[in-house]
Amino acid sequence: MAALNFLSVIFAGLLAGSEFTIHYGLRAPAESLDERSQLVLRQAMVRRLRILVPAFFVPAAVFGVAVSVLGGSPGFWFRCTAMVALLGWVLIRAIGTIPINSATLDWQIETPPKNWKALVDRAERFHDAGVFAAVVAFAALVVANLPR
Repeated sequence: MAALNFLSVIFAGLLAGSEFTIHYGLRAPAESLDERSQLVLRQAMVRRLRILVPAFFVPAAVFGVAVSVLGGSPGFWFRCTAMVALLGWVLIRAIGTIPINSATLDWQIETPPKNWKALVDRAERFHDAGVFAAVVAFAALVVANLPR
């Protein structure tokens, strides 16, 4: 059980850390680039992160569900909170960011859609909520594992 708890916290932490770093560490510097460079960077990030982020999310969800089901009373409600936050993260991604990120890969660098910045800004508003959900999931799993 200790190993499952450890793995749930580690993968939730990796997810939260990557979400936080991408959103707050890369967003502003990327916006300071010229439009062409922004698009090239955005496409490169989408290609890389569509593999990396699920590699953190899937184990976080699997181990999180396992410890919620098998973990017993101490920390149960915090683990449930973490699972609800991860579910929220998935919904936020499915509704608000995945469609735009997927479309980004089809954009022509020299002739992007005229409203590409508005589309990206809309996705970033969803990303704000996604970062919050990932951090809540991580924090709840940490608290669930504190000694009682």
